[in-house]
Amino acid sequence: TSPLKDASSPYHLLFSLTETVMDTRTATAELGWISFPANGWEEVSGYDENLNTIRTYQVCNVFEPSQNNWLLTTYVDRRAAQRIYVEIRFTVRDCASIPSVLGSCKETFNLYYLETDRSMSDGIKGVDTIAADESFSQVDFGGRLMKVNTEVRSFGPLSKGRGFYLAFQDLGACMSLLAVRVFYKKCPSVVQNFAFFPETLTGAESTSLVIARGSCIQNAEEVDVPIKLYCNGDGEWMVPIGSCSCKSGYEPDNGNVCRACPQGTFKSSQGAGVCQQCPLNSRSTIEAATLCGCRNGYYRGDMDKPEDMCTSVPSAPRNLVSVVNQTSVLLEWHTPRDTGHREDLSYNILCRRCHSNERRACQPCDDSVLFLPGKRALKDNTVEISKLRAHTSYTFDIQAVNGVSNKSPYPAQQLSINITTNQAAPSVVPIMHQVSSTSRSFSLSWPPPEQPNGIILDYEIRYYDKSQSSVLNSSVIQSETPNVILEGLRPGTGYAVQVRARTVAGFGSYSKEMLFQTLTDGKWLDYKSELGQQLSLIAGSLVGGVCIVSIVAIAIICSRIKGFFSPGVKIYIDPYTYEDPNEAVHEFAKEIESSCVKIEEVIGSGEFGEVYKGRLKPLGKKEILVAIKTLKVGYSERQRRDFLAEASIMGQFDQPNIIRLEGVVTKSRPTMIITEFMENGALDSFLRQNDGQFPVIQLVGMLRGIASGMRYLAEMSYVHRDLAARNILVNSNLVCKVSDFGLSRYLEDEDTSDPTYTSSLGGKIPVRWTAPEAIAYRKFTSASDVWSYGIVTWEVMSYGERPYWDMSNQDVINAIEQDFRLPAPMDCPVVLHQLMLDCWQKDRNARPKFHDIVSMLDKMIRNPASLKAGTNNIGLGPPHHPLLDRGAPDLSRVSSVEDWLTALKMSQYRDSFLLSGFNSLPLVTQITAEDLQRIGVLLAGHQKKILTSVQSMRPNADDQSPTESV
Repeated sequence: TSPLKDASSPYHLLFSLTETVMDTRTATAELGWISFPANGWEEVSGYDENLNTIRTYQVCNVFEPSQNNWLLTTYVDRRAAQRIYVEIRFTVRDCASIPSVLGSCKETFNLYYLETDRSMSDGIKGVDTIAADESFSQVDFGGRLMKVNTEVRSFGPLSKGRGFYLAFQDLGACMSLLAVRVFYKKCPSVVQNFAFFPETLTGAESTSLVIARGSCIQNAEEVDVPIKLYCNGDGEWMVPIGSCSCKSGYEPDNGNVCRACPQGTFKSSQGAGVCQQCPLNSRSTIEAATLCGCRNGYYRGDMDKPEDMCTSVPSAPRNLVSVVNQTSVLLEWHTPRDTGHREDLSYNILCRRCHSNERRACQPCDDSVLFLPGKRALKDNTVEISKLRAHTSYTFDIQAVNGVSNKSPYPAQQLSINITTNQAAPSVVPIMHQVSSTSRSFSLSWPPPEQPNGIILDYEIRYYDKSQSSVLNSSVIQSETPNVILEGLRPGTGYAVQVRARTVAGFGSYSKEMLFQTLTDGKWLDYKSELGQQLSLIAGSLVGGVCIVSIVAIAIICSRIKGFFSPGVKIYIDPYTYEDPNEAVHEFAKEIESSCVKIEEVIGSGEFGEVYKGRLKPLGKKEILVAIKTLKVGYSERQRRDFLAEASIMGQFDQPNIIRLEGVVTKSRPTMIITEFMENGALDSFLRQNDGQFPVIQLVGMLRGIASGMRYLAEMSYVHRDLAARNILVNSNLVCKVSDFGLSRYLEDEDTSDPTYTSSLGGKIPVRWTAPEAIAYRKFTSASDVWSYGIVTWEVMSYGERPYWDMSNQDVINAIEQDFRLPAPMDCPVVLHQLMLDCWQKDRNARPKFHDIVSMLDKMIRNPASLKAGTNNIGLGPPHHPLLDRGAPDLSRVSSVEDWLTALKMSQYRDSFLLSGFNSLPLVTQITAEDLQRIGVLLAGHQKKILTSVQSMRPNADDQSPTESV
């Protein structure tokens, strides 16, 4: 078994398991393997190093030449395993210790396997040539002194039959096979995140990840779906996706059992919480209770939480007093002695009108009765009731209620009082209307008082000439109806008029003064036309005024919009300026329901957690592929702030060459940032995988997209600080988009283990991509981003080569200070390398702006002839700088084909070269493009690099360009 690597790591969850399908150590009889020829391998009984009896096979025909001895095992059932491991324990005699060896002595043997369905057939496959770590040569009194070697090999994928044979080939060794154990690996059954995962066989390759679907354990329910684990090639579980949690009424126990809450406790919700003791005045008499029931006389309100105590209804209010004022009454009372242990006490007022001369039941009050501040849910201990009838008996009930009064089967406790109203005069007439007018009279009307408080006997009208008299010299007339005609008036005069009503209780108050005008003498016939002209004039004035106001408002808005979008205005807002980072997230990023997000597979890992490929299905919209960044479990508040800050930044950008933010998930776990999905991943790895596959003009097009995105950021006054090919993403249409807007966290945190972001000067800076003033003085500007863009251009033209190769960060800083600049990559156009050098000007003010760079690249694209391949070393610094030779591999110390391929960074073709017969440098110098095709070097860029090197190694190299042969 393989031990747990890190018990706290989310990637390695349990010990792996091995399942043995053959083990010669347990054999008690002859193994019966087939040996060919007969005088080759021999089965014998022997002892291992612990003197245990074992069955072994040995061979030692070292005194005879041309040995080829085969040993074939019995049939081995693979039991559905796709990858098999073979552990071999053996001893080998040192050839140098064997005197008079006539043959070709070996100290190695070969291992093969044959897939079959019990019938022998062609198709035997080699696994490996196995050499001994130690051989023996000494002899003591007990015979040879054994030195036991143990080697493990694996092979796969297996799919053709139910099993296989193993074959051992000896080509002239003196050795013994002490034991052979054949096994496969599997991930054990496990309970993780309250989900059960069955035993799972590993995949066909050592790097394979096999998905195992999980199911919730007993008394647990799904939280995130799908629930799955990945079984890696070592038989270890890793990368959990989805989870379950204990149901309500059950609490987690040791992380893999959901235990029922005992009596007297409860758990109201699904999740990681534990059972709680029942609150005061409640109890639970069963196990797995989700709620504690209230004891008799106690209740839980509609808005109460399960963990809140049970409470009771309040007692009645106390000490109710009343003050009657004509047809109004003021009621006051004291708080109940018992509030039921709640703070949501309120009062309801019930009003009933009773007839003193009749014995019938009281009736509810009319809707016209006014309660101030109200009659329901009063918080204060006082209420004023008005618009009651005069000389009428009323009963008022004051109810005390709280949040559980509606739960009690009994009516609310209340306190009652009886009052009788006094006689009252009518209320004020609210308004008067002019019906008609002449030069000597006008007609008026008005509505009755809102509160007549009895029968209206008549109305009194008071009026006077507003220009010559005062209210002291007014005239008074009566009217039994709510209208009147005032006559004998002066022409063209304004009159102030008031009116009041009278009942048996007397007059009410006068209404407010209102001014009415008689017509000018002789002009009353023109009243209608004059009025129409006035109305037309007023309407025209109003329309004109509205138009003027509208024009001014539009002008102001346009000027503000123009100022807002005018060049030089900073639009980008730093989320770290917000006191609450959640405010910035909610302002710039769309909140997405977690139910709309479906996680499918892991595609990488970031600083804060895993990165997944998934799907987003917004309501009413089409489903799209997305990338999902997650915040790992156990994060700190600062980590959450930094994680969401990137979304707050990204959400402010909207440009085709900037990665698009789809939204965030912050209201559920895990916290997620969701962006558009870029099929080809990071630019640096994409270029390395497609070395030499793109024409120069296509690379320039990719660079133009990056520059366009950076121009947009510069116009928004945003400085990226970490522009590098690893932070450029490529979609299926080869569109490049700038991403990763989180370097501000690197600049704040001084502790790092990533050499990319480490500077000996302190802090986290991507040294190889950063301008010298930013390294020395932390002066980050758009000009420092331009320096980084020059490095990105070098990365693109070199197909993902590491800038400054294997130099240390301090060596890079020193070299730049000495005016060293990176040389042009192979076949890089002169104009592009000159653009790089312009970006690497020491004076940041001398560097081009991003809008200049976009214009330069547009000219190159329109004029492809300017992209003619060449090398430009102008401005690289001292003429014989030692770093100038780093662009080509150093072949001076190459002594073998393997060394040569390693120097070219083409070591992946080592076996192909050797198996094809190119096992020496002289043979390599004769290689052709057709040979490379036959060997398996199919990428044009790799062919070109190899043939260029071959051309330089030939003693009498001709003038033929290696690209011509390609």
